[in-house]
Amino acid sequence: MTTNDSLPLGSAASPAGFDRRKALKTIAAGAAAALATPYVRPASAAPTTLRALMWEVYAIPEVIKAFEDKHNVKFSPTFFDGNSEAYNKLRVGGTRDFDLVQADGFWPGLYYREKLIRAIDYAKIPNTAKVFPVFKPDRFKLLTDEATGKHFGVTWCWGSYGTTYNTAMMPKDKVQSIECLFDPEFSGRLATSARFEENIALAGILVATRMGTKDKPRPDGKPFNPYVLTDEELAGVEKLLIEQKKLLLTRYNDNNTLQQLLESGAIAAAPEFAQSYRVLLAKKAKGEIDADFAHQLIPKEGGLGWVDTWLVTSGVADGPMLTLCEQFMDMMLAPEIMKQQALIGGASTTIDIRSIATPEEQKLYLMDRTEELSDMYMFDQPSSTEKWERVWSRMQAA
Repeated sequence: MTTNDSLPLGSAASPAGFDRRKALKTIAAGAAAALATPYVRPASAAPTTLRALMWEVYAIPEVIKAFEDKHNVKFSPTFFDGNSEAYNKLRVGGTRDFDLVQADGFWPGLYYREKLIRAIDYAKIPNTAKVFPVFKPDRFKLLTDEATGKHFGVTWCWGSYGTTYNTAMMPKDKVQSIECLFDPEFSGRLATSARFEENIALAGILVATRMGTKDKPRPDGKPFNPYVLTDEELAGVEKLLIEQKKLLLTRYNDNNTLQQLLESGAIAAAPEFAQSYRVLLAKKAKGEIDADFAHQLIPKEGGLGWVDTWLVTSGVADGPMLTLCEQFMDMMLAPEIMKQQALIGGASTTIDIRSIATPEEQKLYLMDRTEELSDMYMFDQPSSTEKWERVWSRMQAA
């Protein structure tokens, strides 16, 4: 959950919460109150309402109002906290209730295979051409159907689960490896989030690296995916997390707590979505703190990343409603809108906005580091939720 306690450089608000999915609910609550509840549109009616199933942080009231005024429609959002919640809504008839949906990682591909979303034409969304090279379809494959070559989503914002660290407390060469989060040298000065999926996936990368299984043929015949671990790897993860447990000062539940732990010097490092890093960087620039902090976007063994996307549900037919969806996505991808999204939502954008960003904003939102995304493993659904929950429960009980 995100709260705002200080402002990034030149921004109207700052991300400081733990979960990017819930970031800036305080701000977005204004949107929730101002916008209408979901409306079920008759299939044959002209579009008067555009209904979206989305993360709350991305509903910026002034942006939404400008779209409503220009197209004389009502934007009706329904907010969710996670991909699985949105997935379940779509599976029980949500394709009739929503025109647009958001998702990240491998989820759009799952939606497309299950015919919950439809193909789209990038030519009808011209701002898609303004994405950084690493997000273009020839390199970012997660929004393209392998069999037909059809595209079914547009990229929006991105980030990683990297490590923010106090440069005086942890050497740079240490933080370049995931090993730093399991190093007894930093006992009592480490923290991790309470997210069990990302804790297991990150430990899984390290375990597979140590076992030498990461680059070998996998049982499923696919490249290594830290969300698809073998039983042997999961056993290694469980052992590793139990060993790590005694090294941790805490598992934080929100970004305010993490920020305070880092700022006070209670901990040297912790993995996070770079939101606390941005707040600390802003404080440093204002002279409010003396300590220097850096963010290791991706460790040498490989790291976790995510790309949020906009998708059109399969309930939208060709015609005026599809056109309206395309117009909405194109507006949201406009550089000036994306800059607002970065400053208010606190996320790095897939659209290249460096020409309208200050040098400080470019550093703060990692605009010159987008290429690093290509080496990250995308957020995914655990291959066996039951096994993963068992690993986490045993670690907690140990």
